[in-house]
Amino acid sequence: MSSTPKKRGVAAFAAASLLGAMAALIPAGDAFAGTVPVGPATSTGSLGPTALGGPITQEQIIARAHDWINNAVPYSQSLAWKDAAVGGPYRADCSGFISMAWGLKDSLVTSTLPDVSTVTATNVIGFTGLQPGDALDYTADHVVLFDSWIDKSAGTFHYDAEHRPGTVADQRQGSVYASTLDGHAITNYEALRYKNVVATSASAATSPVSMDAGATHVAFVDGGGSVANDWVSNGAWQGPAGIGGKARGDSPVVLNASADHAFFIDADGNVMNDWVSNGAWQGPSPIGGKARPGSPIATNAAGTLVAFVDTNGNVVNDWVSNGAWQGPSGLGGKARGDSPLAFNAAGDHIYFIDTNGNVANDWVSNGAWQGPSPIGGKARAGSGLATDAAGTHVAFVDTNGNLANDWVSNGAWQGPSGMGGQPRGDSPLAFNAAGDHIYFIDGSGSVANDWVSNGAWQGPSGIGGKARAGSGLATDAAGTHVAFVDTNGSLANDWVSNGAWQGPSGLGGTSR
Repeated sequence: MSSTPKKRGVAAFAAASLLGAMAALIPAGDAFAGTVPVGPATSTGSLGPTALGGPITQEQIIARAHDWINNAVPYSQSLAWKDAAVGGPYRADCSGFISMAWGLKDSLVTSTLPDVSTVTATNVIGFTGLQPGDALDYTADHVVLFDSWIDKSAGTFHYDAEHRPGTVADQRQGSVYASTLDGHAITNYEALRYKNVVATSASAATSPVSMDAGATHVAFVDGGGSVANDWVSNGAWQGPAGIGGKARGDSPVVLNASADHAFFIDADGNVMNDWVSNGAWQGPSPIGGKARPGSPIATNAAGTLVAFVDTNGNVVNDWVSNGAWQGPSGLGGKARGDSPLAFNAAGDHIYFIDTNGNVANDWVSNGAWQGPSPIGGKARAGSGLATDAAGTHVAFVDTNGNLANDWVSNGAWQGPSGMGGQPRGDSPLAFNAAGDHIYFIDGSGSVANDWVSNGAWQGPSGIGGKARAGSGLATDAAGTHVAFVDTNGSLANDWVSNGAWQGPSGLGGTSR
């Protein structure tokens, strides 16, 4: 089954004169081990990796593949593609597509991709050990990129590829139990895992943290991958205790304002819900839809709307109607592979980073989602994103590394303007409800604060403690409590007492 990509404008092709001269010598058909190479690539693009041929996350691989899909890059064995997101140039055939997605120095061919890979299965029939970013390689003729499982138990999956002349890069569906894959006998394919791929982050595992509006619950993922909770009772932090389910290695965990719903992504990519009933946590239960690798999750204050990024890169929404979860349904727009999502409290505005790096907004009018529309400014790779309860302030990290802000005045978006400080490359951002305090992790790992005084942003200033690589960050509605993961992996808290920041102090438990 084919999915039709939405074209995102036209980017220029870069064709080397050598390739142009030799184009007539290249046979028509699928990818071919003798294809004329392109190389070396000259840049990595905003979606990484940091260095060509260096460590790259599964999320980056998938995001890079989706860039070519979003741009409907035409198949060619003689032309090459380069853009700001993926760099290049990379030859626009099937093995060039894999070379691009993996961030290699050169456009390899089907027979040489194994040189930079580990063979995880010599025959992919029935093989369910595939992970996002793996290649399915028929070394004599063709290769595709494994994107995500549709239903692992049934063996069905999404794959991304440049297929053959006259087609463009797109996503299709396959099965490890089918007889063919993309026009070739499936028994011809072996599974390859790029030697420099890392599962989540080149530096550390993702350690999500979420705090409720009242600063009485903090959700996280423990060392065993279980979704867990610390909570306040009799004026002291209790826990941790599991609330139900295990989270995928890249999954966020998000509490609603009253901490009676917690959302996460399970190992099969399903968006899941734990909820409180009769004073106890129930679940988990799927609410609808599958999230792509690296997908964020956002919810409104009530926990009745949940946004994520689906396996095609679309920003989508599940919602409660008549007491049951509906969806998913598209809200509008495609998110960059590393984009966070930020809902306002009412759930009628959602912010994300689009595939061109613009900070964008979808909003509800007349009962329907509009947009997306840019609100001002471009976000650097890995930028955090946060909004206040009203959805009238949006913070992000600009392409120079500065913490920046867009805001609404006289009914229109203004900015961006600097707020103060430069967040660490993996730093989340956390706004309080009023939008007059924002928290981040600075370049030295310290948890820091910018705040409004006399109508202007002040700071940054450290509030106490250092966060480990990959740490989540969360604050309550008042902005007087901030949770994070310290350098020992412990859940920690800074809090305001007598007008000054105290802490950090452990809340209970160790994060993955």
